[in-house]
Amino acid sequence: MKILITDPLAKEGIDKLRGEGFEVNEQIGIGEEKLVNIIPSYVALIVRSGTKVTEKVINAGSNLKIIGRAGTGVDNVDVNAATRKGIIVMNTPDGNTISVAEHTISMMLALSRNIPQAHLSLQKGQWNRGKFMGTQVYGKILGIIGLGRIGSEVAKRAKGLGMKVIAYDPFIPRKRAEELKVNLCELKELLLQVDYLTVHTPLTPQTKNLIGDKEIRLMKKSVRIINCARGGIIEENSLYQALKEGRVRGVALDVFENGKPFGSPLMELDSVVLTPHLGASTEEAQRKVAVDIACQIVDALKWNKVRNAVNNI
Repeated sequence: MKILITDPLAKEGIDKLRGEGFEVNEQIGIGEEKLVNIIPSYVALIVRSGTKVTEKVINAGSNLKIIGRAGTGVDNVDVNAATRKGIIVMNTPDGNTISVAEHTISMMLALSRNIPQAHLSLQKGQWNRGKFMGTQVYGKILGIIGLGRIGSEVAKRAKGLGMKVIAYDPFIPRKRAEELKVNLCELKELLLQVDYLTVHTPLTPQTKNLIGDKEIRLMKKSVRIINCARGGIIEENSLYQALKEGRVRGVALDVFENGKPFGSPLMELDSVVLTPHLGASTEEAQRKVAVDIACQIVDALKWNKVRNAVNNI
């Protein structure tokens, strides 16, 4: 059986598949047209976030049984089209949890202490200590939207920094929040209190533009906002306007509405920290998601054991 990989995957995952007797072909970065032409030969397709698995690709996959996402988000896969065709879509929800949580905390601290801006200033031969006066996170209120795997890990680390953590998540049992020593509250109540806001939800029709101008106006003018989840959960134009008008102190983004931020006015502002979707970009996370998706595909194709399917029922 043949498996196609179209985004970079750690060697450990590829070795696992080949060791189980599968023929693995890597075609990194191919476009939709070529993918449509070659996909009929494969029983499984493995992607990360780079490949768009469209309905056209899915319908061309006459032998396709599984689409594996080495990572969490599946917004680059047409899950509905795959479900209609009987193709399993699976992800690896645990593989990059710690790395994304750590990146979120890193972004929060960089934002609080103006680290990127100070670094660039020093490289230019400037010594402007007063210009980069920061703020402590100790004692501040962190609001987390989405208290799932990653949100929970962020909460643990924020508590270790001495922050008060509150969360909004209508799907998390109160008992789980109590275990984390996190106060659950309604979204409006959370927004009114936070010094820092971070989002950790999937991008769905319900969460798209969840935080827009109306929500931002509820927050303190000293608020700092972080998004290492999915672009589009926070409306970027509203962020820009709020920053320009002094209604938000700072913003840190690892993900963007249009995939990449080039051309966005946010890039012009000194109060913004941007990274190129680095949340899961650690050696440890990439090894884990690669091995996880390889093991899941082996289990599904050899033993009919399906784990972490995200298909709509």
